[in-house]
Amino acid sequence: MSAMNKVTAGHLLFDPKAPAGNHTDAGAACCHHHAPAMENQTGTRLLLTLGLNLLIPVAQIIGGVTANSMALISDATHNFSDFAAILIAYLAFRIARRGPSVRNTFGYRRAEIMAALVNVALLIGAAMIIVIEAAERLRNPAAVSGGIVMGLAAVGILGNGLSAWLLHQDAKHSLNVRGAFWHMVGDMLTSVAVLVSGAILYYRPWYWLDPVLSFVIVVFILKNCWAIAKESGLILMNSTPPHLDLEKVRRHLQELPEVCGVHYLHAWNVSSSSVAFSCHVVVPDQAVSRTEPLADKIRHDLLESFGIDHPVLQFETAACGDGDLLCQLACGSGNGSHV
Repeated sequence: MSAMNKVTAGHLLFDPKAPAGNHTDAGAACCHHHAPAMENQTGTRLLLTLGLNLLIPVAQIIGGVTANSMALISDATHNFSDFAAILIAYLAFRIARRGPSVRNTFGYRRAEIMAALVNVALLIGAAMIIVIEAAERLRNPAAVSGGIVMGLAAVGILGNGLSAWLLHQDAKHSLNVRGAFWHMVGDMLTSVAVLVSGAILYYRPWYWLDPVLSFVIVVFILKNCWAIAKESGLILMNSTPPHLDLEKVRRHLQELPEVCGVHYLHAWNVSSSSVAFSCHVVVPDQAVSRTEPLADKIRHDLLESFGIDHPVLQFETAACGDGDLLCQLACGSGNGSHV
């Protein structure tokens, strides 16, 4: 048996995207991509949401000025930022559909993560404007027309509720869309609060309630900003996905009878909906073709049990380095520090 046909003490990289039935490596693991039909539906829903979130704040601004309601104007400002957020989300969605290239081998899917961070910055800016205006209104209360506030708040509830319904399905697999979805849910709840405020103001001249409600809206905005920024930052830092326990993955693979050991594990999000993974797998010295069933089983287990859709497996006949869970900066350095 020639050295070319055996797994040796050196390294053999397995390409997870090689077509099934033509194995000279790890065989048929394919990257996870959403079907074109689903992607087209996502784009359509984003465009519909974009249109709704242009009409609603325009109506709220007009009504807020007419009713002299800072809470309504604050809600409209938030909704305008959502229009910009959804526009950015849509543009990022279009960019992310571009395939991989030599310069960008994972494609452009992280454009959606960067868009989510841009949207966070827009929301923080909008929140600052609301705080300044609400503080001024709190110092100098003004009469508010409760009837107009209630009417336009009801419009906001209907429009934002419909927007959230349009986006909820895509929010399950896209951080970009998820950010827009929670914007819509937040706006709907904010409009509910404004509606309640308008009802109170219709019967009681508690004009201080309007700016106080604006501060509550800001707290809700910043809470959502933190959640989105935290998740986006973890992805951009190539952090291990929060739901993934690398030690558990290692134990699972080492329980396979054909595997002698597993070390140097890496896991990171290519995008919010795709998890990449690499590891070294120690197996007995054997022909390359005999490792193909094992590679197929590992890929299947990683996808079904852990949601890993982009695995890269490196087979060895002896553990390199110190065989630790985490990879050293230089695998052959022996005493190199751990990442």
